[in-house]
Amino acid sequence: MEHQVIDWKSKWDDEFLKWICGFANALGGRLEIGKDDNGNVIGLTNPHKLLDDLPNKIKATMGIIPEVNLLFENNLPFIAIDVMQYPNPISYRGKYYIRSGSTTQELTGIALDEFIMRKYGRTWDSAPVPHVNAPDLDIVAFRDFRKKALARNRLTAEDLEITDEQLVDMLKLFDGKYLKRAAILCFHDDPEKWVTGAYVKIGYFKTDDDLVFQDEINGPLITMPDKVVDMLFDKYFKGIISYQGLQRIETYPVNRDAMREAVLNAIVHKDYASGNPIQIRVYDDKTIIFNSSSFPANWTVEKLLATRTSTPHNPEIARVFFRSGMTEAWGRGIEKIVNSNVDAGKPKPQFEIIGEGNGLRVTFYSDENVIANDRVNIRVNDRVNIKLNKSQKKIIALMIKNPSITAEMLSVEIGITERNIWNNIKKLKETEFIDREGADKNGDWVIKTRDVD
Repeated sequence: MEHQVIDWKSKWDDEFLKWICGFANALGGRLEIGKDDNGNVIGLTNPHKLLDDLPNKIKATMGIIPEVNLLFENNLPFIAIDVMQYPNPISYRGKYYIRSGSTTQELTGIALDEFIMRKYGRTWDSAPVPHVNAPDLDIVAFRDFRKKALARNRLTAEDLEITDEQLVDMLKLFDGKYLKRAAILCFHDDPEKWVTGAYVKIGYFKTDDDLVFQDEINGPLITMPDKVVDMLFDKYFKGIISYQGLQRIETYPVNRDAMREAVLNAIVHKDYASGNPIQIRVYDDKTIIFNSSSFPANWTVEKLLATRTSTPHNPEIARVFFRSGMTEAWGRGIEKIVNSNVDAGKPKPQFEIIGEGNGLRVTFYSDENVIANDRVNIRVNDRVNIKLNKSQKKIIALMIKNPSITAEMLSVEIGITERNIWNNIKKLKETEFIDREGADKNGDWVIKTRDVD
């Protein structure tokens, strides 16, 4: 099967010079002429002519010299063109191509700019931005950075006794006399003036096409993680409220530390050249974070989750967040997202690489009890200590899903005896959490609350 570093063609066409250009600009690769789509040799009628012509065509159109060899398999000839990865950009007739997965794509616009910059050791977030100066940056963002860096011991009070402009210089965010894009994104109060899509969009959905309400979080990236997490937990996530003695406990569908790490990961590693905002979709049973990313070709979720060194897409932005103390430099962000949520008793988040490595989707699933009780949103009076046990919470959850559910069905679902089910139902009725409408056989359960919020 064709993939990142090999392609098969039944016969030669000059169109395939683009494939050679794509290999040279990516990881290198091999183009084999005289094979079918499954890599089986079918032979060539003119192998010796191709052996003479191809090196000259490749050199004349691209200025590179790959290995071109005539080989045989089952006495059938085929041509193998081995292309090395080149450190400099290679063009074919003035256009640039790159191998991505099993396809060859032309690079244009922002993607071409970033490709050329990276070939010469530059990154998109390090590009200089004219017409904006250090005094134009947001003093509140600098204040927030100082507070975080000092609290996490990444910088000392003495380190931070400098002007904002000197701080920008210390963070290596100047390119000569110009500010880098990373400086604008991290510290300007309106980075969208220069970078389209530099914000976070949050929406609450009943179904995929039923948006109930939404918000946008704007401003400097350095202040954005706290704003996003606070918005999610204050407005979008409904907490189950219970009491242990006089202590009030709120349980949310997602662990706060895990969500904060996921938001941080999205903000720091987003492909800001895409023009797309980070999107967070909140449902009753799950929360999905999507951000445009730029993964290496053939990158897999397994590689993403494996222990690895940190290779940030935005090294300048990553440096700012590291010095603030909000992130590490060890590539442990994904591990922290998973462990924080699982250690809090929540389901393991799901990670998906979208398309040809141009997006990352993280899905946090709510456990059944949290989903159902979220809809009830029970709040008890401070003077009355009512605490639901695990079985009672499951009973309420299942009654919400199916108001006509029987004790026998509850017993099967929860895994306890019918007698135990009836004992718990009795307690739920006594404490006015549930009631029954209609006959015992054909009636429905009604979920009630005491001091409902």
